[in-house]
Amino acid sequence: MAVLALLVPFLMLGVILLLGRYEEHVLPPREADPEPRDRPLGGLHG
Repeated sequence: MAVLALLVPFLMLGVILLLGRYEEHVLPPREADPEPRDRPLGGLHG
């Protein structure tokens, strides 16, 4: 049981990483954004 308790977090991390790789293959490539994202999103302007 102790070995299982040690393996579960690593298995979950592996699943998260594999899903990220899968997402990269499934989604279309991002196009270059003509508008820079330097400014903060939302918030107060001033």
